[in-house]
Amino acid sequence: QVQLVESGGGSVQPGGSLRLSCAASGSISGIMSISAMNWYRQTPGKARELVAGISSGGTSDYADSVKGRFSISRDNANNTVYLQMNSLRPEDTAIYFCNVHGRSRVLTYQIHDFWGQGTQVTVFP
Repeated sequence: QVQLVESGGGSVQPGGSLRLSCAASGSISGIMSISAMNWYRQTPGKARELVAGISSGGTSDYADSVKGRFSISRDNANNTVYLQMNSLRPEDTAIYFCNVHGRSRVLTYQIHDFWGQGTQVTVFP
């Protein structure tokens, strides 16, 4: 069973920093070929938003609202993806979800899309 466990959320003042981590269970490497690891966020009443993503080739991309402030990275050996968040703003307050996207290693036509439980980030004055 694949599990994604997020950590690092919390409450900070505007301008502060947080580093989110998402660790996938070790079984994930045998189950799927990972295409991308992503961070999404969601606030009440809003659609889930892609914040940052990093491909299997190392290419990263960011939402315009976080460019220059957030940085995504990965540790392939430990199946972990990170999101370094700097210069946090109240608008960044949300539940942040880790996502791993790829294809099954057994049934290559089958797409896998795994999600973490989410970690709360609150930015308050």
